[in-house]
Amino acid sequence: MGAFFGTISKGECGADLYYGTDYNSHLGTRRAGMATYDENRGFLRGIHSLENNYFRNSFEDELSKFTGKAGIGAISDTDAQPMLVNSHLGRFAMVTVARINNAEDIAHKLLEEGMYLTEFSSGKINITELVSVLILKGKDFVEGIENVYREVKGSCSILILTEDGIIAARDTWGRTPISIGKKEGAMAVSSESTAFANLGFKTCGFVGPGEIIKLTADGIEQLRKPNPRKQVCSFLWIYYGFPTSNYDGKNVEEARFACGKAMAQKDDAEVDCACGIPDSGIGMAVGYAAGRSVPYMRTIAKYTPTWSRSFMPSTQTRRNLVAKMKLINNEDMLRGRKVLFCDDSIVRGTQLRDNAKLIHESGAKEVHMRIACPPLVFGCPFLNFSASKTELELITRRIIRELEGDSDKNVDKYTDSTTPEYSRMVAEIARQLDLDSLKFNTIGDLVKSIGLPREDLCLHCFDGSSSFTLEEENK
Repeated sequence: MGAFFGTISKGECGADLYYGTDYNSHLGTRRAGMATYDENRGFLRGIHSLENNYFRNSFEDELSKFTGKAGIGAISDTDAQPMLVNSHLGRFAMVTVARINNAEDIAHKLLEEGMYLTEFSSGKINITELVSVLILKGKDFVEGIENVYREVKGSCSILILTEDGIIAARDTWGRTPISIGKKEGAMAVSSESTAFANLGFKTCGFVGPGEIIKLTADGIEQLRKPNPRKQVCSFLWIYYGFPTSNYDGKNVEEARFACGKAMAQKDDAEVDCACGIPDSGIGMAVGYAAGRSVPYMRTIAKYTPTWSRSFMPSTQTRRNLVAKMKLINNEDMLRGRKVLFCDDSIVRGTQLRDNAKLIHESGAKEVHMRIACPPLVFGCPFLNFSASKTELELITRRIIRELEGDSDKNVDKYTDSTTPEYSRMVAEIARQLDLDSLKFNTIGDLVKSIGLPREDLCLHCFDGSSSFTLEEENK
């Protein structure tokens, strides 16, 4: 998915930049970079691969080189960034969090106009460079960023480090949040508000959809007003977000607790305990236990010292291995019990099938599963949510194909939790995954648990309901 952090201070900013970017590192997969601006030394930059190392270890030995009072950092799924640019808008460094579905079309158009692209280190178009070229077509940064908003199909949020401040721009529909932090003599922006607390920043606001702001050490200047509508990615609360973070004022762990409690109050499964699949299922399981008055028990533990999140490795085979190896069953806690597990989602089903098999083999009497969100039926066209290449990688679509002969047939019925088709699909998922029972949260309860109006959330992966924004973006 990717993330960024930026800070500007009346004193040296290097330590805050280093730790602030590190607090975002669970949102990215492959590369990380930082850049600072020093009045005497100019722009200073470093970029490292994260595929065989952690952010903190990659930059620790060279932290002293990042001098200056302002800096930006990025955790990226693909691109090497920050980019350094010298142009008619001045010198600047830039990072993005983006998914640009029409990148090839934009690149072709730019090349026909006589522009050029030079950065191909990832073997593909560098999205951050592509965005920088669109920005440079404007007479100023605001006009340039608005070019990005008009041209991009997907989403794109931007941080720009200039010689006199940091510009932050949130994507048009606000799918990727940007939090604003403040402390004495310094300001910061971050994909994750959890980056602020231990650095002494207090969250003082959130950048709106399509809004552009400029940070100095003394405060904020609004350069473009936010758009009237937004659709924040609901999966930030379900899975991606760190438990202590807030997005647009709504806390991640509170939402997960509420999801679990909502499911518990409608459930009748006779179980001995509630358990969470680490990490994002834990908050939901605690909520479920509270809602059903059953004990919460840690029957599975995550081995954290060396295993990354399971979406990070570059191949599905390695992702499956990581997903298996990082979770360790506690057989003494499982043996003879009817256990109910809470988890964030089911994508392919591979990881859950393996987990259920091992839990049964560990002696559990029954294995029940409760999922924080509705079934995933549509791929995400807006963010780099997963490594899935086609919707047939989703277990729901494969089952629809088995039941209907066509993965696209009657999809609307399979996304409606009140229909026989939905019930049949869920029962088949449970059978294939060897679960004694399986239930998914409803869209209504998910929305209520997050606490934002339904129209402010992107729920496209559950029911395709953001298709109207796709049509508008394709105009």
